[in-house]
Amino acid sequence: MSADRSGLLDRHLAFVEALRGAGLSVSLAEDLDAVAALSALRWSDRATVRDAFAATMVKKQSQRTTFDALFDVYFPAMVGDGAAAAEESADDDSGPVKDNATALVSFRDRLAQVLEAPQVDATELRMMAAEMVGTFGSMPGRGPGLSSWSAYTALQRVAPQELVDRLVQAMLADTGSGTDEEDARRQANRRIGQFTALVEDDARRRIAEEKGPDHIADVAIRPSIDKLAFMAARRTDLEEMRKEIFPLARRLATRLAKEQHSRHARTAPLDFRRTVRASIATGGVPITTHHRPKRPHRTDLVVLCDISGSVANFAQFTLLFVFALREVFQSMRAFTFIDHVHEVTGHFRPGADPVDVLADLSASASHAALWGRTNYGRAFTKFEENHLDALTPKTTLLILGDARSNYSDLHEDTLRRLTGAVRRSFWLNPEHERNWGTGDSAAPTYGEIVPMVECRNLAQLQEFVHDLAW
Repeated sequence: MSADRSGLLDRHLAFVEALRGAGLSVSLAEDLDAVAALSALRWSDRATVRDAFAATMVKKQSQRTTFDALFDVYFPAMVGDGAAAAEESADDDSGPVKDNATALVSFRDRLAQVLEAPQVDATELRMMAAEMVGTFGSMPGRGPGLSSWSAYTALQRVAPQELVDRLVQAMLADTGSGTDEEDARRQANRRIGQFTALVEDDARRRIAEEKGPDHIADVAIRPSIDKLAFMAARRTDLEEMRKEIFPLARRLATRLAKEQHSRHARTAPLDFRRTVRASIATGGVPITTHHRPKRPHRTDLVVLCDISGSVANFAQFTLLFVFALREVFQSMRAFTFIDHVHEVTGHFRPGADPVDVLADLSASASHAALWGRTNYGRAFTKFEENHLDALTPKTTLLILGDARSNYSDLHEDTLRRLTGAVRRSFWLNPEHERNWGTGDSAAPTYGEIVPMVECRNLAQLQEFVHDLAW
């Protein structure tokens, strides 16, 4: 029994470390709260255990997807029908059905029947996902370091997305459901998406059994949305990021306002008259000091942003986040470029829908390109020729981009003149610092002129803008 408890404790500690590695800030107190909560629960109900862990360690809804994926790896719903079972049945003719055309047709028919049901049985769907990975996702005999299971291979073989039309027809044939074609297609896609996620979960479970859960946590679990790299984001991730932008900006604006008020209260000039008047109540002893109001300093901000395809996601979300904080800055102007410069300040109207703003930014890309190949040197030269009036000694210049300029002339002297005309300048680079200077990256050269900061995710962006606002 003590050995079992020791193993469970080790698994719990490894799970907590994996959560931290994925970007969830789990404190020691929250770790202890989780243990205390679990001690009052029945471990036979896995869903309750999951909710207890989540209630004590997940702070934001956006982190729940990452949490659930890691929970399934460290505390899987099914254990034992993976690597070990495959080895035992490799030479057994009575073992699982082998991958062949007959098995594929049979499985797709059975999967369609399960998905066509008015109410999909979640347990049966999970079992179908496990069968699919076991039959069509097995990759025995792979080289060292490679997994024996692949959700991608299983999904490519079965192609469940091709069943959407069949599901739509089945739903429309059910006259009692009152479903129109648009709603039926939406439901069909949702069911296929749910099944695809179960397939990916089962593949991770099998690989975790084969290589250990820590391996999966390191290589296969996507971090929480605020830690997810802009340049690795998928379409669904971008939608989640968009939802996070304005709440994140509001929290940061509130934090900045409080910090500025506290700071100015400490450094503002002493109001001698009010301090003496207040001392009358304490017999002439000035216990409480009063200070003259001091207007908080707010900087002018000019943003010059590369919107070429390689960094488009980073550019759009950084611009959207900075403009969500526009009340923190005295004034703001934004310019985009690929090899030509185009002002986009007008797109950021107060109260505008973020979806519309992002659409406008995407549409404006054609105005920022003359030849269609990223050219930082030419963009800096055109900015100096056409928009130099935007820069003043009170301005902070913020450049966004990966500094990859297709081996073109960098025009370092032009950038020096631009940075010399402003109060401060910074460069946010969405690439990992270890990649600066590789290939056509001019990051080291430009970094000697402008302080270059790695900014790969929302968390790093938030910390940078906090420092920028001072």
